[in-house]
Amino acid sequence: MQHGPAVRRRKLGAELRALRTSAGLTSGEAARLVGWHQSKVSRIETGTSGVKPADVRLLLDAYGVADSQLRELLMMLAGSDDSGGRHHWWHAYRGVLPPTYRDFISLESQAGAMRTLETTVVPGLLQTPEYARAVTSAAVEGLAAERLDTLVEVRLARQDVLRADPPLELSAVLDEAVLRREVGGPGVMARQLEKLVEAARLPQVSLQVLPFAAGAHIGVTGPFVIFSFSSTSDLDVVVLDHLTSSLYLERKEDLQAYTEAFNALQIHALSPEDSLDFIAGTAAGA
Repeated sequence: MQHGPAVRRRKLGAELRALRTSAGLTSGEAARLVGWHQSKVSRIETGTSGVKPADVRLLLDAYGVADSQLRELLMMLAGSDDSGGRHHWWHAYRGVLPPTYRDFISLESQAGAMRTLETTVVPGLLQTPEYARAVTSAAVEGLAAERLDTLVEVRLARQDVLRADPPLELSAVLDEAVLRREVGGPGVMARQLEKLVEAARLPQVSLQVLPFAAGAHIGVTGPFVIFSFSSTSDLDVVVLDHLTSSLYLERKEDLQAYTEAFNALQIHALSPEDSLDFIAGTAAGA
């Protein structure tokens, strides 16, 4: 398990190595094309050193990579401030957000799909402002009002990925406890459940409820997120949140294990249609 930046460096390096091989070039030949020493190409490909977005652009040009979506994704992994002309809005919060959170947001903004199991709270992408404030305030005690406002602002800004073109495809399995836990008081919770009903009707959102009646399940070990990228599955990653940091799993075995776990949870959960009725019924009784 690695923190986000290390995972991203290795994933970027592995993808660049694959593209070089597809172009029929040795690392030495690639280095000569861009005017570098061969050791620099090797360090980039093994993820032992960082790489500037401008250097990634040089390599992609040398390898004849024309796929704009793939180029944009690799530039993002290199830390580009401007990917495909789109400003990375979260950079304005560098002084407020920890690096692991900024890294999560950058992956979220570039992913094609996100699968998540939530066992305690509503997914951040679906939270109302009041719910987000209550959750953030409870998770980080003693927050100054201004900092709390900023963190809620960031949480709401993240939700733009569901309205992007194309939008992020969100598949979420929610333990029934998410719907029953009264966060922020009855009024806040009632409005949050109404928002979930609205979200469940969006074509890019799939919500499934895992009812208490389902008993013990593979998700009892805790929530997780799987990010998938439409350009290449080699960049897919699992994110596990902890109290003070996030951990990223990139090995194919880990990805397969969590994908199979999510598929099993979907099977045991209510269907999206029945889940919508379940959420609506919970909201009516709130």
